[in-house]
Amino acid sequence: MPAWIEHAVWWQVFPLGFVGAEPEGRPGLAPVHRLGQLHPWLDYAVELGASGLALGPVCSASTHGYDTVDHFRIDPRLGDEADFDALIAAARARGLRVLLDGVFNHVGRDFPAFARVLHEGPQAPKASWFKLSWPRGRTPGTEPDYHCFEGHRQLVTLNHDEPQVADYVARVMEHWLERGADGWRLDAAYAVPRRFWAEVLGRVRAAHPDAYVVGEVIHGDYAGIVAETGMDAVTQYELWKAVWSALNDRNLHELAHALERHNGFLDAFVPLTFVGNHDVTRIASQLKDERHLPHALAVLFTCGGTPSIYAGDEQAFRGVKEHRAGGDDAIRPAFPASPVDLAPEGRPVFRLHQALIGLRRRHPRLHRARAKKIHLANEQAVFGFGTGEGRLLLALNLADSAADLPAPDARAVEAGEAELRAGGSAAARLTLPAHGWAILSV
Repeated sequence: MPAWIEHAVWWQVFPLGFVGAEPEGRPGLAPVHRLGQLHPWLDYAVELGASGLALGPVCSASTHGYDTVDHFRIDPRLGDEADFDALIAAARARGLRVLLDGVFNHVGRDFPAFARVLHEGPQAPKASWFKLSWPRGRTPGTEPDYHCFEGHRQLVTLNHDEPQVADYVARVMEHWLERGADGWRLDAAYAVPRRFWAEVLGRVRAAHPDAYVVGEVIHGDYAGIVAETGMDAVTQYELWKAVWSALNDRNLHELAHALERHNGFLDAFVPLTFVGNHDVTRIASQLKDERHLPHALAVLFTCGGTPSIYAGDEQAFRGVKEHRAGGDDAIRPAFPASPVDLAPEGRPVFRLHQALIGLRRRHPRLHRARAKKIHLANEQAVFGFGTGEGRLLLALNLADSAADLPAPDARAVEAGEAELRAGGSAAARLTLPAHGWAILSV
């Protein structure tokens, strides 16, 4: 894992939605230079405390960005390669790293190699790039059956057993790293054979040893996937689910269980942690009780991991994901021209993010910090994070009344609200108000 990732906090942007691009691209569309709309937001990301910009798909695609047409071209709805270069330069000038979204499990039906298959049949030059099944007695123009991503016929799965596909993906990754990107998020990484990633990432690492690679993995053997593929990390969906579910059900045992599993992952790698992203209902909408939003953020910024903040969550944007066509629109909205146009109601949550990111910067060892259960009940919990000097305690109360909790050796309240008694001693205790939370230094 590159050393710089230990201090990374990502601000994740879904570009096509952010800039208000058309829902569908058109063949021959001249570039519309919208990537520049991100420039006024880079200082905002720095003000927030982020050290990197994690971009959703920017390569040419037919609709939502995950049906790629050309991996070597910027989507003309966003602009062109010069616009990308300018964004990289602007990010660099502010000390921001840039992470790209790599869609290598599947392509769109308009991907040229697949379009030739539909036109020319099994004799097409790159027919072996796809997993095809041709009907008997076919006539010219007969469409084959083909593997697709999770039943979506517009997303044609690549044949990862074909060596040319590995060559192609490695070239794409290296191309954009050479153009200034710092790493890749591998979309649907769980659907691709591990041996494929091992081969491709081995080549990419040889040329770009400082690149960061994180795979999108929903569930399964996180540590095994990292070990067998050469990825630096995977997305920590287990913890994401446990955070909002435990808060909604007022069952902190679920959170404790997830943190214990998280400790095991940290023994092998450092996961990408989040409470929101471009594929899920926004955390402010996911929580049944808005008073528990700070609790979710406090967990994110104290536990081990590389934190990622989905753009808008730091302003308590609302949005519910729906499993239908267009069901992502509410969680991928267009943003105003600049941060000054944001509604003032989101400012308190923004300031809370700033405070918690600042706390994390003061305690860099939190990147690999394991959680230790100190007190646990359905509606109250105290966890310790880290060892030795610089340890922190996280105390949570989900109840409708104040809670008196142990806080052994706690010296001061770093964030949140609590009354600390006998601070600095093994007998230290704290009082949290109803629905309160606090982070304390030890």
